[in-house]
Amino acid sequence: MNSCQLGDLKMWALMGVVCLCHSVFGQFFETKMKGTPRLICSVPGSPGLPGKPGPSGAQGAEGNVGIPGRDGRDGRKGEKGEKGDTGLKGRVGPIGKIGERGERGPAGKRGPTGENGNLGPPGPAGRRGEKGDKGKRGPRGTAGICRCGSLLPKSAFSVGITSSYPAENTPIRFNKVLFDEGAHYNPQTGKFICAYPGIYYFSYDITLANKHLAIGLVHNGQYRIKTFDANTGNHDVASGSTVMYLNPEDEVWLEIFYHDQNGLFADPSWADSLFSGFLLYADTNYFDTLAEDYA
Repeated sequence: MNSCQLGDLKMWALMGVVCLCHSVFGQFFETKMKGTPRLICSVPGSPGLPGKPGPSGAQGAEGNVGIPGRDGRDGRKGEKGEKGDTGLKGRVGPIGKIGERGERGPAGKRGPTGENGNLGPPGPAGRRGEKGDKGKRGPRGTAGICRCGSLLPKSAFSVGITSSYPAENTPIRFNKVLFDEGAHYNPQTGKFICAYPGIYYFSYDITLANKHLAIGLVHNGQYRIKTFDANTGNHDVASGSTVMYLNPEDEVWLEIFYHDQNGLFADPSWADSLFSGFLLYADTNYFDTLAEDYA
């Protein structure tokens, strides 16, 4: 240890002794003045008992108003009071909206009969009633003039065609009309439409060339005749005919029924492919019933 460090240590020791002496003498003189023996450098004792309460101080200033408290509970319902005097009648309020329509009430008593009104316009004609029973035969009338020929139904046609190789599976339109009694054949559609029920005869004579021919007679979409003719290298003729019963509005026509077998040949200057038909005799029962309806 060098001399500098030794001098600092002595100084710190001297300061400690001075402080200790100051504390001891201070306690000694304090004890002597108060007359209470006390050990010098002793540990402080426990706190003493509380003293008596001092006198009340002066009243303080009035504090600020506090926050209002919560509402109390509702009290019990009181007894019903006596009925008061009738008040003055109030003003009439505004008219309210019209309410919904109520249910229909019961019918009232029938009122007196009114005067007859003017005659109204005639109403539409009613449906035709059912046919009544046949009446009794009336007295015989005077003899009339016989015009039976004008009453005989007539229906006949014969048509040709001006173009070759028609389309398949569709009516062939024979557009060259040679004869058409009654105008029952339509050259625009190629169909014959029955006007009078009865027995009819139909026939066809078709020239073919360069192709085979598969042709049939059709009645209301059903084949009645089917004929097939093979092409032999020369012109040939295919034909067919039949008799059938037709009702009014029945349709009859010719058509090609097989693919690429439409060898029908036609020359516009000739009439070599023909379709014909006519009424053999009418259904007399139909005409008798028709005559009774009109009588």
